[in-house]
Amino acid sequence: MDLRLRTISREEHLAYVDSLPSASHMQVPSWGDVKPDWRAESLGWIDGAGRITGTALVLYRPLPKIKRYLAYLPEGPVIDWYDDDLDRWLDPLLEHLKGQGAFTVKMGPPVVARRWDAATVKEAIADPGAHRLGEVPPTEQDPRAHALTDRLRSLGWQRSGGDGEDGFAAGQPRYVFQLPLAGRSPDDLLAGFNQLWRRNVKKAEKAGVKVVQGDYADLDTFYALYTETAERDRFIPRPLAYFQRMWKALTAEHPDRMRLYLAAHDGEVLAAATMLTVGGHVWYSYGASTGRRREVQPNNAIQWQMIRDAHAMGAHVYDFRGTTDTLDESNHLLGLLRFKVGTGGQAAEYVGEWDYPLNKVLHKAFSLYMARR
Repeated sequence: MDLRLRTISREEHLAYVDSLPSASHMQVPSWGDVKPDWRAESLGWIDGAGRITGTALVLYRPLPKIKRYLAYLPEGPVIDWYDDDLDRWLDPLLEHLKGQGAFTVKMGPPVVARRWDAATVKEAIADPGAHRLGEVPPTEQDPRAHALTDRLRSLGWQRSGGDGEDGFAAGQPRYVFQLPLAGRSPDDLLAGFNQLWRRNVKKAEKAGVKVVQGDYADLDTFYALYTETAERDRFIPRPLAYFQRMWKALTAEHPDRMRLYLAAHDGEVLAAATMLTVGGHVWYSYGASTGRRREVQPNNAIQWQMIRDAHAMGAHVYDFRGTTDTLDESNHLLGLLRFKVGTGGQAAEYVGEWDYPLNKVLHKAFSLYMARR
């Protein structure tokens, strides 16, 4: 059965997302408000009965001086990716976006291809012969994901950056780390932590670290820690206005869409983190901490509180977001992977982001520009 694609209202879009177990936080209408440099559009696939059966948040980024756009669907669209007739979803999407002046379409199917449990990741880190997680045999793999990538290639889509890209390339992360919560009690979750994690949680409790939820006014405190973290970990920080805009946009859509957590010891905030929620999926979004008083383990304390709160909200997964797939001891990102592995969760690999060049000349020029940035 053919599907019809049309622009839908924010209310229609949100109602459809709310009817699902979960969807990416980058595929809700309010995410468009977080990105003012992009023009946002909500799209819906309509079946023969007039019902919305899939949605997409499209972000359009204009090329300088000409009215042509990169059309980006981060971690979307929200469709039936396992439909044997994928053309009926993607063909009308490409036709619509071409009509909007897009020269390239970039999307990120929210489909997990492979998973590695914590024990497998730990063994891989310890193995001097293992260089990338993607080269390690997975604990689980979904043959439907492999079939999907073959189908996308046959339809003319190209994997962004090639197949060798690690989890921290441009765009959304291909590798993430997730902690399953469904069917587990908080005691089960704590028991699944490794010995170091359990010990650090207890240290924080014994030291009197207090974790509380903050509000808009506390973003200044978060940001001071965030810029310190950026300098320490060698990344370029986003401006404070970005987080202020995110808070206003997301909480206006749903009061629990975004939360801010602060971990304090003796009256000083030592760590802070943001948490995002859509349905049963909770993400640890941004984290920040000072180098002072690290012995009281504020980072473990804040994560444990967020995990417990996610569980109490009925979430089925706590998502630590991106991780690297490198296992190289010299890479400073390996410490972040070790920290996440200590929770006993799973590393997961998505099928990655995919491009469809609607104008090959502009697509090639844009790709060269991005590669030189």
